[in-house]
Amino acid sequence: MSLTKALWSETAELQETIRTMPFNAELAAGTLPAVTFQEYIIQDAHYLEGFARALAMAASRAPDAPAVAQLAGSANGAVAVERQLHGEYMALYGVSAADFAATPPSQACDHYVSFLIRSAAIDSFPVAVTALLPCFWIYYRVGVSIHAQVAGSHPYRAWIDTYASEAFEGSVNAMLDLTDELAERADDATRQQMRDAFVRSSWHEWMFWDSAYRQAAWPVAQAKVVA
Repeated sequence: MSLTKALWSETAELQETIRTMPFNAELAAGTLPAVTFQEYIIQDAHYLEGFARALAMAASRAPDAPAVAQLAGSANGAVAVERQLHGEYMALYGVSAADFAATPPSQACDHYVSFLIRSAAIDSFPVAVTALLPCFWIYYRVGVSIHAQVAGSHPYRAWIDTYASEAFEGSVNAMLDLTDELAERADDATRQQMRDAFVRSSWHEWMFWDSAYRQAAWPVAQAKVVA
């Protein structure tokens, strides 16, 4: 069994929790409150900027040109999604550039981005790649699951179509292939670190959506620092 297949099997309970959690269940049904999705979009824009930086940092450490090109291309794609998809929804919900700038990253967003950038900076390249994998893979699996339930007009159709698209599937498959190739050349200790990184990032994916659903704020003392 490839490492990525083992990773999904080993985290199956968490992955199902993510797929069926209230945020995604209501997103699929089209009943997710607009204010909740608006908060999510703002935080996701913050997240994708950090995610793109982590991808670019990992690309700079890649051992060969194909891996550099793949990760750098994904970094560029993350920025493109932030500018197009989030720009459309922010305009739809009346979120101005000033509103976005005045809204700091949530605790969950900050924690996730910090983890990815730290992994990209100091972990071995295989571990850094595996830490970045869940954002690709989980979003695709959730997008495809929701897409199968949606028909006709839907308030969040653009989001659903983006993450269930063939173009995004191609990026996901490339990341899966790279992870498995790295795992085949890694020693046992590194493969265990890759497993640990995948579990940690998958947990962050759950926490990010859950935080957006609850509109969780920083503790008061910290909120004064980041405001």
